[in-house]
Amino acid sequence: MNLLESLRRSTVVVADTGDIDAIAQTKPQDATTNPSLLLQAAQKERYRHLVEEAIDYAEHHAAGSGTQARAEAFLDKLGVAFGLEILKLIPGRVSTEVDAALSFDTEATIAKAQRLIGLYEEAGVGKERVLIKIASTWEGIQAARQLERQGIHCNLTLLFSFAQAVACAEAGVTLISPFVGRIYDWYKKERGVADIPADQDPGVASVTRIYEYFKKYDYPTQVMGASFRKVEQIVRLAGCDLLTISPDLIQTMAATEGEVPVVLTVERAKASDHPRISLDEKTFRWMHNEDAMATEKLAEGIRKFNADARKLEAFALEKLVAAGA
Repeated sequence: MNLLESLRRSTVVVADTGDIDAIAQTKPQDATTNPSLLLQAAQKERYRHLVEEAIDYAEHHAAGSGTQARAEAFLDKLGVAFGLEILKLIPGRVSTEVDAALSFDTEATIAKAQRLIGLYEEAGVGKERVLIKIASTWEGIQAARQLERQGIHCNLTLLFSFAQAVACAEAGVTLISPFVGRIYDWYKKERGVADIPADQDPGVASVTRIYEYFKKYDYPTQVMGASFRKVEQIVRLAGCDLLTISPDLIQTMAATEGEVPVVLTVERAKASDHPRISLDEKTFRWMHNEDAMATEKLAEGIRKFNADARKLEAFALEKLVAAGA
């Protein structure tokens, strides 16, 4: 048995990529994308037909609108087009991300999520197969609260603090994605070290704490560890609801013989001593602000996703101009 097969006995494996070929090779249960991954994929010749499909959509559905509106229509369609191709290859769900520029706008996030779900439904895909990815700001979490009540399932991303996790659980979101690797990166830099062993890794510890808290208090919100830097981080979280892993790490695990012991269990979580907390907006903001790592990484993550979204937007405008849209 290899490490990937062993991990799949206790955890749902998700592919963290927009590369359709990589998904076909790794055969995950679910898949997730973001603007950075879509930007890379959209520039590859083999996905040209999806770009052309998005151009055609923008020409017909945003005709007479301004350039920005056409670019927005192009981007919405492009994200869904990639999502639809991915869904042909996986049995589960695909995550499609709301523009990071909307991270502090609850109403605009809701409108964008409804728009994306509408495009999936027009293509014959029900909402149960789609997760809308939203940044775990207070505003994003409140948008997710309302969307979940409408039957639109959400994946709260850029999650670094315990405050973010608890607020998501209280909002009833479907799934959260705590970022193991980016937490690891921050502490590695802060401590001035080349590496942190997996058994001392703050990113691994963060997901463990969140998982135990959710299971101890029976929150149905699923925990999906994300942003891994090495296999050791992954195996230390075996038993987590889901883990989203890059294709290269999936392939490394598939090529490595061995068994992965289950680390996270509901039984251990129930026996943990985490005190229950409740968060209103003021408490959330203060608790999150007290975590220097989380404060910095959330802001940085939003900036980087926004930068890549703007690059994707520039790509869209270039394609639309070239097509005469």
